[in-house]
Amino acid sequence: MRFWPKTLFGQMLLVMLTGLFIANAAGIWLVLNDRARLAYALRTEYVAQHMASALNVLSETPDAFRPRLLTALSNPINKVELGGDWLTPEVETPDTRHFESLVRAQLRKPERVQVVSIKYEALHGPKDAAWSELTEGALMMVTLQGQLADGTVATFHSSKLGNVLIREPWRIVGWLALVALAAALLSIWAVRRLTKPLSVFAAASEGLAKNLHQPALPETGPTEVVHLARAFNSMQCALKHYLGSRSQMLAGISHDLRLPITRVRLRLEKLQDPSQNIAIERDLEEMEDLIADTLAFLRAGSSAEAGVKLHFMDLLEGVIDDMEALGAQISLSGHSRPVIMGCPQALRRCLGNLLNNALRYGGAEIDVSVQVQAGMVIVSIADQGEGIAEADLERVFEPYVRLETSRSRHTGGSGLGLAISRAIIRAHGGEISLSNRLGGGLNAVIRLPL
Repeated sequence: MRFWPKTLFGQMLLVMLTGLFIANAAGIWLVLNDRARLAYALRTEYVAQHMASALNVLSETPDAFRPRLLTALSNPINKVELGGDWLTPEVETPDTRHFESLVRAQLRKPERVQVVSIKYEALHGPKDAAWSELTEGALMMVTLQGQLADGTVATFHSSKLGNVLIREPWRIVGWLALVALAAALLSIWAVRRLTKPLSVFAAASEGLAKNLHQPALPETGPTEVVHLARAFNSMQCALKHYLGSRSQMLAGISHDLRLPITRVRLRLEKLQDPSQNIAIERDLEEMEDLIADTLAFLRAGSSAEAGVKLHFMDLLEGVIDDMEALGAQISLSGHSRPVIMGCPQALRRCLGNLLNNALRYGGAEIDVSVQVQAGMVIVSIADQGEGIAEADLERVFEPYVRLETSRSRHTGGSGLGLAISRAIIRAHGGEISLSNRLGGGLNAVIRLPL
């Protein structure tokens, strides 16, 4: 199945056009075959009628006028001879019996008639002046003998084209080809019209994961397409309602959790043990950070922040300045200054998470490069650390996955930074991936559409 199309449009079109071709080929063969049979029947009847008429006329013509009549009846195609003996007929066939019956049916008086032979000979190109209009065909050569009223034997030799002219069938072929072409164009239009909604639904499904607030699908077209578009729009509304309810619930949880934490802080001020106060305060800070990270992860990709056109290099340089203030030594390379559509705060958080991970686990020296390829902004963040196992390159993007074995947030974080970063990048229609560098260290690559 090497040449079998991969798309539904290609498969439907191939099946329809193949069926159309086979049907037209069969139709052309049937038309030409029937036309050849009809032409043969008409030619045969014409020759039989001509010979029978000649026999009738010769029988009624006096001997003195027969030579002049023979001259009128004879030509390069039809020759008539009087006198001579009866010839020995060749093998009797259905064609000879049929032809003899046609001649006898036209005779005025029943006389002796025999078909000596019926032969067919292929004709290629002009034979003589009489055949100047013929290009290719099959000659039907008939030899017949009949007895006149006075007993004289008349011998007829006739050569007639047994099938249609070669130039005439091509007119039929041309018309059928024109009909096939029109049907093929109509098939292409119909198949495209039927499969186009599938492409629209596929694009809408892909866009739904990136932008839940994209415009609803138009509910037009055939009944099945209208039902499908209506179901898709209902699903989109249900998802928006669900995410909106979840955001409200998360806001309520955040508020309800922060109130007890605030009350605990107020009570800590009444405790007399400073060391205990510091420990409890640290735990409360971790709880607040964990709540904030969890809420950020759950809200990533559905932020209310509006997308704007921004110069990506300016945004990146601002994040790099903040990281260098924390002790990072970052080298930035890239001459293009791409413009993208994005949410500035969300992208700053994503870049900050990746640079912070590089600083925490790979050391202060970080290489950042920016390039534009095939309509995508490609950002590479490479550190000098030990890297991670190949099996963990994708697992670290899962929520709460921490490769660092300690349970301290100060060393291992909450395990949500990379999950939040991927959710943000995917919400912008891009992708993020990790790979180990050949010389050691980890390389994080971001791809964002222009």
